[in-house]
Amino acid sequence: MTIQKILLPYNFTILDKKAIDFVSETFSHLEDVEIMLFHAYTPAPNIETPDTLVTGKLKSSMNFLTQKIMQQEHELEAIKKQLVINGFATSRIHISFKPRKKDVASEILDFAAQQKIDVIVINHKPGKATRFFTGSVFNKIVSTLKDTTVCIVS
Repeated sequence: MTIQKILLPYNFTILDKKAIDFVSETFSHLEDVEIMLFHAYTPAPNIETPDTLVTGKLKSSMNFLTQKIMQQEHELEAIKKQLVINGFATSRIHISFKPRKKDVASEILDFAAQQKIDVIVINHKPGKATRFFTGSVFNKIVSTLKDTTVCIVS
């Protein structure tokens, strides 16, 4: 029995929650499925400066960002628990929460290649004209992937 690896890139949006619901409804009854929750975050910079009024405010902002990153990591753990409640085995759910070194799409593609992912469940919000000029994570993933199933939740 071959295990199907499903990658869920998660960026804490409403559409990501829809993707979690979709995966739960579609795959929770299957025993040969492994879920990979993935989030690549921008790390908060480490500031080494003497204490002044300005740098104190800056350090306070960096502490806020660090707390937000920790909160997101805890939220992924809560999502893992939700998936377990929905029928997945705890041993079949993995979390990758890592600092981002490249753009998000490249991080997802690299992870998918390293882990030999079979299915990527991503969301797509059609519309915004700015995505035409800047490109989107969705477009980069779909246009780059080969030999991987992409499931789109919108």
